[in-house]
Amino acid sequence: MEDPDKKTEVVLLACGSFNPITNMHLRLFELAKDYFHETGKYKVIKGIISPVGDAYKKKGLISANHRVTMAKLATKNSDWVEVDDWESSQSEWLETLKVLRYHHQKLLPPDPTNSLQNAIPLTKPGRKRKQEPNRHDPVKKKNQSPDIKSVPQVKLLCGSDMLESFGIPNLWKLEDITEIVENHGLVCISRAGNNVQKFIYESDILWRHKNNIHLVEEWITNDISSTKIRRALRRGQSIRYLVPDVVQAYIEKNNLYSPESEDRNAGVVLAPLQKHASDSKN
Repeated sequence: MEDPDKKTEVVLLACGSFNPITNMHLRLFELAKDYFHETGKYKVIKGIISPVGDAYKKKGLISANHRVTMAKLATKNSDWVEVDDWESSQSEWLETLKVLRYHHQKLLPPDPTNSLQNAIPLTKPGRKRKQEPNRHDPVKKKNQSPDIKSVPQVKLLCGSDMLESFGIPNLWKLEDITEIVENHGLVCISRAGNNVQKFIYESDILWRHKNNIHLVEEWITNDISSTKIRRALRRGQSIRYLVPDVVQAYIEKNNLYSPESEDRNAGVVLAPLQKHASDSKN
């Protein structure tokens, strides 16, 4: 018998530039954790920050080495949020879906059959078996479901800007968006009065999987952004209390942000736009 009081374990994964990491990035994890725990159905066991690699080619993107180091400094005192440098260490840019798959695979229990799962795209637990011509399959699936349910769910944690970026042509592949919202799920932190719900309503893919998109309203508003931090630094203005003190000290020690660093990758097409536009031509 399945324990009705057993809570679904959740891992929150945040992907992005973190250029630099700010107090707002850290707040996203706390807001999402509070939301899930208040439902009484979920238990957040871990938060993961995964900075994008240099191959993303975003304008003003400084070295991944610096961005990862700052993120690790910012989370040093956290007992549940950690930094993973797997994505940032890749020589090529990786789609967010591949990062989600990677972290999902890491959570699977050691089992010889998992090597097969590594070779195919992830699907919903149990869905793959429906395709097998086996009349006794429902019995198998029933026996396996407790083990499958014990695997934590990896959900993509983001702000409303990332969710709305799904609508930018060639930035995301439609099949990737579908697999993200169908098999993993989204946790979107948005401000009261934001148009995120309208955006979901206007997207057939997001509307179809709206039950797997968790909208968390940010009532204590915080307008800190990495872009604004970099602008303040270029102008010699204080960023204290906008980023953790250790991050501010690291930035100052290494003189990380300047007009020159902001021009990095200027005129270069963003990696996903380049890749997906190229794929659509082939």
